[in-house]
Amino acid sequence: MAPETLDRLRRHLLASGLGAALWPGPVLAQGSATPVLAPRRLQAPRDLGSHPDFAIEWWYLTGHARSGGRDFGFQVTFFRSRVSATQALRSRFAAKQLIFAHAAVTDVQGKKLWHDQRIARASGAAEIDLAAASEADTDLRLRNWSLKREADQATTGMNTGAGQRSSYRARVAGRDFSLDLQCTETQSWLLQGDGGLSRKGPEATQASYYYSLPQLAVQGQITLQGQPFELDANAPNAAWLDHEWSQSLLPSQAVGWDWIGMNLMDGSALTAFRLRDAADNAVWAGGSFRAAAAGAPTRVFASAEVVFEPLRYWRSPLTQALYPVQWQVRTPIALYRVQSVIDDQELDSRQSTGAVYWEGLCELQDSQGQRVGRGYLEMTGYAGALRL
Repeated sequence: MAPETLDRLRRHLLASGLGAALWPGPVLAQGSATPVLAPRRLQAPRDLGSHPDFAIEWWYLTGHARSGGRDFGFQVTFFRSRVSATQALRSRFAAKQLIFAHAAVTDVQGKKLWHDQRIARASGAAEIDLAAASEADTDLRLRNWSLKREADQATTGMNTGAGQRSSYRARVAGRDFSLDLQCTETQSWLLQGDGGLSRKGPEATQASYYYSLPQLAVQGQITLQGQPFELDANAPNAAWLDHEWSQSLLPSQAVGWDWIGMNLMDGSALTAFRLRDAADNAVWAGGSFRAAAAGAPTRVFASAEVVFEPLRYWRSPLTQALYPVQWQVRTPIALYRVQSVIDDQELDSRQSTGAVYWEGLCELQDSQGQRVGRGYLEMTGYAGALRL
């Protein structure tokens, strides 16, 4: 969507009273009526799809890929936001849900980040909607951008076995780049937190349902300014898919978060995050580790067991935000170092979600400085308190 079109949509939403959900909103925090999420067994394929009764939800695909000696990082994220002000309206054309999408490609050798964004409403009236998020399965569409699970054998749980591997097809056509990727499961779902119920703060209301699909095998094509790059079939391409939904995202004192999702070279998977306040103190932290062996248990980290320590900073010439682009991350499994492959991986999404954040491909190193994995680092709230 062109910037001028996004501006028109923004003005329309503000004029209609819907803009309070997006521009500029308060930090998304629990309210007095926020319910406590109950532990429950997540079910496939239903919980792979949208949960429109929840305030916010996202599907987040990131990865590393190689083509002819060139390395790329990629991100495709779909967001769904429930517009509380329109839920009681009877019109089929009321914008009851808003769908956003962000996409980016990191060209490592070219030292450049390419990114784009989209926004549209989803009312349920298929004849007018430009976006949709299926409740039945992962099937997201925003104009000519899409993320869809391609059916495998029927499953009812969240732990498939050999021979029951889903693939996720991501198609994006941005201004200067495009993606056509197929990401196939090689491992079972990783349920974050307590069986998929992940705490995000000291209060019981501060939680989300959250699962990950690490170590996805990747094939397909990345195109930059009309030049296609077919991904090498024998390269260690690997992706990561997160799906998370919640009624409240941040404790009231939190201004943003730091998060990593790392595919280790031995097949293990590492997640770590912290929510921080304006003084850079951790409000809450967590994460998990699962070894590569089939049936290996997931080690869930307690809040006090995860510590993020910045080692090096980069200042954005666009926003003047100061981002830590090298971290030491302490977990109960090991001490790691996270290093950006290029420093300038800031995304300006003020024309869609309203946020400016850093999202980029990084290397994971052990305490001796040896590379042990790759994945993505996300940092929000450095260019101002996070607003959604």
